[in-house]
Amino acid sequence: MVYDKHIFICTNQRKDGALRKSCGESHGMEIVDAFKTKLKEKQLNVKVRAQKSGCLDICDFGQTIVVYPEGVFYVGVELNDVDEIINEHIVNNRPVNRLVLDKAKLK
Repeated sequence: MVYDKHIFICTNQRKDGALRKSCGESHGMEIVDAFKTKLKEKQLNVKVRAQKSGCLDICDFGQTIVVYPEGVFYVGVELNDVDEIINEHIVNNRPVNRLVLDKAKLK
């Protein structure tokens, strides 16, 4: 199936003692489950898939997800942000600016 929107949620877990934190340590799978549950409950007219992913390599900014086809990276995502991302970005095509990665910080 081809999707209109595809949400990848980082669930990477680094080994104990790693110098960098990882998304999976905080609540990666909880976020995956929340997206899947809430998307199913809403029965949207948009074909959308939420799934776990490996490292998106920006874990220093907190829990990370990316929405395609736009390629919008969200950082510092918490469970209470899932509804807003679905309602604003997935349903209304408006990124949630307060969570969007500031790419200038990557340099």
